Amino acid sequence: MTKLKLGPIADDRPVKVTVELPASLHRDLKTYAEILGRESGQSATEPARLIVPMLQRFIATDRGFAKARRNSYPDP
Repeated sequence: MTKLKLGPIADDRPVKVTVELPASLHRDLKTYAEILGRESGQSATEPARLIVPMLQRFIATDRGFAKARRNSYPDP
């Protein structure tokens, strides 16, 4: 079993996003969605639906960003 950084994508209301991606990145997102679907026992999700959870995961695990945010916005 492949260890992916994302888990199953929650089925919530869709959000329309318009963004231009390089074709190679779109192919990678499509492949990722297919693998994620197989791993979770679900059908492949639309590649665009991966963008938000990937960005959330990236931001949540970026230590430099977390440190800079703490320094920029200290707790009251």
